[in-house]
Amino acid sequence: MELIIGLISGAVGGNVAGGVLKNLNQGTLINSLAGVVGGGLGGSILGMLGAPDMAGVAGEAAGLDIGAIIGQVAGGGVGGGAVLAIVGVVRNMMNK
Repeated sequence: MELIIGLISGAVGGNVAGGVLKNLNQGTLINSLAGVVGGGLGGSILGMLGAPDMAGVAGEAAGLDIGAIIGQVAGGGVGGGAVLAIVGVVRNMMNK
C-alpha cells in the first residue's frame, strides 16, 4: 500500500512540478513517468530515514495511520517533483 501511494503521489507531484516550472515541463507522459520513479524513490528514502510505516504500531488498525499516509504522499510528491526537475534540466542541456 505504501508503494502505491508513493507512486501515485509521485505522478501527481511530477505533473504539478511540470505545470509550475514551465521550462522543465516535458509533457504529461514524461512528467508522470519521472514522477512515478521519484515517488518510489522518495517513499523508499523516507522509509530508510525512519519514517513511520503504514502498518502502524501493534494494536492500531493496519494501514490507517494518517501520519504515515501523509508522509508517503509528501515524500512521493517531493520525490516526483525532484526527479522531474533533474530530467528537465538534463533534457534542456542536451537540446543546446
